[in-house]
Amino acid sequence: MTNEPDARGGNDGAGTERLRRWRLVLGGGQGDGTGCRLSGRDAAMDGVLAALYQAGDDGAQGAGGEAGQRAGGLGSSAPHVARWLDDVREYFPSTVVQVMQADAIERLDLHRLLLEPEMLEAVQPDVHLVGTLLSLKNALPQKARATARAVVAKVVAELEAKLAQRTRSAVKGAIDRSARISRPRHHEIDWNRTIRANLKHYQEDYRTVIPERLIGYGRSQRGMQRDVVLCIDQSGSMAASVVYAGVFGAVLASMRALRTSLVVFDTSVVDLTDQLDDPVEVLFGTQLGGGTDINRALAYCEGLVTRPADSIVVLISDLYEGGVREEMLRRVARMTAAGVQVVVLLALSDEGAPSYDRTNAAALAELGVPAFACTPDLFPDVMAAAIERRSLAPFVPDPDGGPARR
Repeated sequence: MTNEPDARGGNDGAGTERLRRWRLVLGGGQGDGTGCRLSGRDAAMDGVLAALYQAGDDGAQGAGGEAGQRAGGLGSSAPHVARWLDDVREYFPSTVVQVMQADAIERLDLHRLLLEPEMLEAVQPDVHLVGTLLSLKNALPQKARATARAVVAKVVAELEAKLAQRTRSAVKGAIDRSARISRPRHHEIDWNRTIRANLKHYQEDYRTVIPERLIGYGRSQRGMQRDVVLCIDQSGSMAASVVYAGVFGAVLASMRALRTSLVVFDTSVVDLTDQLDDPVEVLFGTQLGGGTDINRALAYCEGLVTRPADSIVVLISDLYEGGVREEMLRRVARMTAAGVQVVVLLALSDEGAPSYDRTNAAALAELGVPAFACTPDLFPDVMAAAIERRSLAPFVPDPDGGPARR
């Protein structure tokens, strides 16, 4: 008899479960220190992990934890990888699946296999996978293009369902508030809002409210209330931001009160405004990778501005400028002086603190244009603040530029 604990049983349930988890994390071998054997489903999970995280390691072990038997690696076959992805989805929750897919693409160089329909049908679609597909779109063979487009369309539909309503609500509320009359005539007074705002001035003796501030109805305005220009850096490091920005651009373009333009750039500039009714087309119109010329992109965006006081330019970039830095800063200063609200987002994603050019970010801050990362769930609030011309300082999280969250 051996005293070695079994991962599936044992007298100390909690202790055995901890050993089991550590065994799965450490991957077995003489140095893992658990002395824990795996069997059944746990052994299968261990094999899935080993194929990704112990591929090519010296002394790798078998899926069951016995020395010399583990054969890591996913090989070069698309069907093989597809089966591995099926196993990942079977054994792990969705959030873990996404991490493992991203790790597999990075660690095992599976980009080529993503060109195969079998692989695309097996993966779990997410923002990062869409970014990878967009970077490969020119290499996609004919047989994989329809599948790739279906993957992108699924992710876009999920993002729209999640983000659209809140974005429209926040932006519409900001437009309504910015249109309210602060000194209304008698027939323009919104009595419900006025009374609520002045309840603290209730006069007990007179049994009435004496308003100190009158609130009027929003002016009856038709047509475009704000011009919004989304200027998106499509360098390779901005993949997730490009996906989110494309979805938000389509949502904003659907609002009658906004005139929305969408511009993507690397060393050249492409205007995708005419495709905003289809965010999938917008994303396939991007070209991830290449250099960065922010100044050239801002020059194009500046030419789109016809009503400076009613215009918002949102630059989404890590600010690594390959163009003329001094001219880029002068251009931003000129736009803000003319009344344009300029917003600089270092990233539009959930990925944590981004890498960015701190010198350029500091220079923009001196111009009164703070640069900060923003999570997708916070973007509607940022747009609402920009529309109302409120300070964006509350959204700036810390000097390290991590994603703003409130």
